[in-house]
Amino acid sequence: MANQLLLQVREVHKNYGEKIIFEDASVSINEKQKIGVIGRNGAGKSTLFKMIMDVEEMDKGEIVHMPELRLGYIPQVDPFTPDETVMGFLERYTGAPEWDCAKVAAQFQLKGDMLTKKIGDLSGGYQMRVKLTSTLLFDPNLLLLDEPTNYLDLSTLILLENFLKTFKGGFLCITHDREFIKKTCTSTMEVEHGKIVLHPEPLEQYLEFKEEQKSLAASVNKNIELKQKQLQTFVDRFGSKASMAKSAQSKMKQIDRLDTKKIGIANALSTVRMVIPPTLTRSGVGLSIADLSIGYPDKTIATGIRLDVEKGKKVAILGDNGQGKSTLLKTLAGTLDTVAGSLRWSPDLKIAYYAQHVHLALDPKESVEQYLRRVASPELNDSVIFMMMGNFLFKKSDTQKRVEVLSGGEKARLCLAGMFLSKSDVLLLDEPTNHLDFETVEAMGAALGEFNGTVFVVSHDRTFVNLLASEIWEVGGGNVRRVLGSYEDYVWQKEQQAESDANEKSNDEIITVAKSINKPVKALDKQQRIRLYELQKDLKKVDRKIQNLKEIDSDNEVELAKQEALWLNITSEIEELS
Repeated sequence: MANQLLLQVREVHKNYGEKIIFEDASVSINEKQKIGVIGRNGAGKSTLFKMIMDVEEMDKGEIVHMPELRLGYIPQVDPFTPDETVMGFLERYTGAPEWDCAKVAAQFQLKGDMLTKKIGDLSGGYQMRVKLTSTLLFDPNLLLLDEPTNYLDLSTLILLENFLKTFKGGFLCITHDREFIKKTCTSTMEVEHGKIVLHPEPLEQYLEFKEEQKSLAASVNKNIELKQKQLQTFVDRFGSKASMAKSAQSKMKQIDRLDTKKIGIANALSTVRMVIPPTLTRSGVGLSIADLSIGYPDKTIATGIRLDVEKGKKVAILGDNGQGKSTLLKTLAGTLDTVAGSLRWSPDLKIAYYAQHVHLALDPKESVEQYLRRVASPELNDSVIFMMMGNFLFKKSDTQKRVEVLSGGEKARLCLAGMFLSKSDVLLLDEPTNHLDFETVEAMGAALGEFNGTVFVVSHDRTFVNLLASEIWEVGGGNVRRVLGSYEDYVWQKEQQAESDANEKSNDEIITVAKSINKPVKALDKQQRIRLYELQKDLKKVDRKIQNLKEIDSDNEVELAKQEALWLNITSEIEELS
């Protein structure tokens, strides 16, 4: 049986001022489709999601939600307050009972005392897990995910991938992480030139298809130009003759019509190529770290760090969120004092630092071009500056825009462009891939890999890191260590760990609610152990019965309520025994 239609976008038009975002755009989404949404920055991907959610109006057209659609949206704006506990938020936001919240939360390793923690005390990765849990409690059959990988650590990224691969519904996912799309999406949607194209194959096959189209476009354009040349020769030769004037005019119209076709084809796929102007090639030790402790006056993050780095190395700083990656990078940049020990850069090195909020230091009255000319190395000519501007998605019409009118993402890209034009010997980059499309991310990764200077980068974009990293540091457990092996080896280990966590026996999950009270575990006598075992078996049976009642859409609310009450009674007794 064919998959059911859930959503239709019909002949939608949307403009921002004079800029056309969508022009007669249409697409249909069926149930269980797992779609990666791609397109250059500003093409309209997030705008499409907002129109689907009915939080932004279209100028013309319609978006039809079928009666069967249950839409779930992972918001970029946090729906919780920092002081709420995980369980408190889930119950308030979704209206779901405690047992249901605990069951879904356990899929994302949110169990035990984690459920009673304040959300503000959790890392960004765990906060994303809370948002995912809250969305799933509404039982959606179509998810909209807008850049869900931003600021996620690798462990949470892998967990999210594993969830989406097994999710029974469908989803549309906007992300700049090519590896994430490859692992989770079976179809590809491109938003481009005001249109929406849905391709039935995964990303890699779609890009191959586009390359074939690009070659075909070049061939067709060549034939068009040849035909135009022949027509123009006729006009030049016979256009002045009165007897041939009508025929010459007809040929001119043909030339114009062919021109229109050529322009349409020429707008096919564009390839990004980025080159970072080289600095002086240097050798020897660039950085020496001895017995270093990093952190803040009231909290030490890591101690006993002893590492040396050769000039020209490309170091990826990895680890779970909240472990101190950004703290380490700030310390290397000198914007945060060391707690103890020594950190020495070679004195001949010029250091540049990019972080999430670095754009706040920009002069709001300066134009894009003025800023780049000011920070660029003096010997760089206009072509290099304008090429870098284009690499970071600034058009010719943007050059005179003042910083104050740029979006946060545009300011971040401007800072990156300026950094690469500064001809610094050392580049320190904290999550530089946010606000970029994946073509630019990959071009930047390749350029940094070829750059002859030294690079330190905090990022969880696997394609990006794999393009440049020659060395890996892992921050965690109060220490920083150099990881042996390749980046692929490191990711494989994390994937194995995630699989191991997912395959834990369900006994842990059975007493999730009981453990959420965070009581100390009591020593049990023989009779208590037998009773606990019986309760756990009963709980499994009740749990299966509840799931069966839900799956068959039972109208027997009385029976469902009875089973839910029984579930809570059993967990209460387990709690008392535990």
